[in-house]
Amino acid sequence: MATELNLTDISRNGEVNAELSPAERIILTIFLAFIIIMTVLGNLLVMVALCKDRQLRKKKTNYFIVSLAFADLLVAVVVMPFAAIELSKGYWEYGETFCLVRTSLDVMLTTASILHLCCIALDRYYAICCQPLVYRNKMTPLRVALMLGGCWVISFFISFLPIMQSWNAIGIEKIIEERKFNNSTNETYCVFLVNRPYAIICSAVAFYIPLVLMVLAYQRIYITAMEHVRQIGTLQRAGSAPEAYDGSDHQGSSRMKIETKAAKTLAVIMGCFCLCWAPFFITNIIDPFIDYSVPWELWTAWLWLGYVNSGLNPFLYAFLNRAFRRAFLMILCCGNERYVRPGSFGPSRHYTTSVNGTSIALRSTCFEAPSPTLQELMNKNKIGRVHFQRTLFQ
Repeated sequence: MATELNLTDISRNGEVNAELSPAERIILTIFLAFIIIMTVLGNLLVMVALCKDRQLRKKKTNYFIVSLAFADLLVAVVVMPFAAIELSKGYWEYGETFCLVRTSLDVMLTTASILHLCCIALDRYYAICCQPLVYRNKMTPLRVALMLGGCWVISFFISFLPIMQSWNAIGIEKIIEERKFNNSTNETYCVFLVNRPYAIICSAVAFYIPLVLMVLAYQRIYITAMEHVRQIGTLQRAGSAPEAYDGSDHQGSSRMKIETKAAKTLAVIMGCFCLCWAPFFITNIIDPFIDYSVPWELWTAWLWLGYVNSGLNPFLYAFLNRAFRRAFLMILCCGNERYVRPGSFGPSRHYTTSVNGTSIALRSTCFEAPSPTLQELMNKNKIGRVHFQRTLFQ
């Protein structure tokens, strides 16, 4: 996907799917169509939710998620269908020029998707770890627009510019020409091979650098969340806030739930990202150094595994968000009123809200009359009144 979709040359050995039986072709087509449809519906639902829900539009963080959904939607609409057609038929029938355009779109859109994931991680890192109490003032619409624009501009400059200028083919022109045609069947293939400099530079920009930034950001977010949990536990053990912000009747159980949820969420996000993209980009770096000997079957598997990530993103970054889930239910249930807003909260009930894109569970009494002792302890420990018991995607 994202940077050197060497896989686009699914037929690099000149015999792509020649051995597939009609039944196997039908099964393969149905499977690929299912992936495409689910990717389209999931990302389209995210975009419609933002358009219809005013509360979602008020949060700057959600614009990263929607822009990500837009990139993934384009992957499913513009890129995946042609890759599926080529894979099921076993050859490319749309001409060399459109092959270059399709390949450029493939690289640009999948790279944009990965860069959006990196921006979401950095946005959450800044909100939670750096200056959470002034996040809304610091993360201005202009800065959000610049970050989103950067994702698309960087993606364009490592896709359309070098591919249309054939910079990726410098030094390997003969290999590409040999693999474009199957002399025995007169079939044409959309071959996309990359030389070593392009493979290294584009893989670094589109995957390895974003991966490092995401790992560092989410690691720091997790450490910060655990520090907040320990600080809250210290205050509770001191007996200063037995009723102020204990999320359950048993403080130990509540803390365990917080730690477990944070760990699971971060593990799922990073696990899915690495599982979907690492095989492709590792192979993409290695292939130019082993004379392009990686089998097309392996390239095909890794490429579509990367495409699957575009279908998983709506579930990871939107469906795990309570506000988005409520908006989805409103859309799917034709505006049922019970999903319009959360239920009312009594004086002793938990109050769940969201600050800086992060869910927070509080008791409503905290907003009404915090005790002086608790306030002093919170100030002393530098814990803001609105960001304790912080979790991700509660």
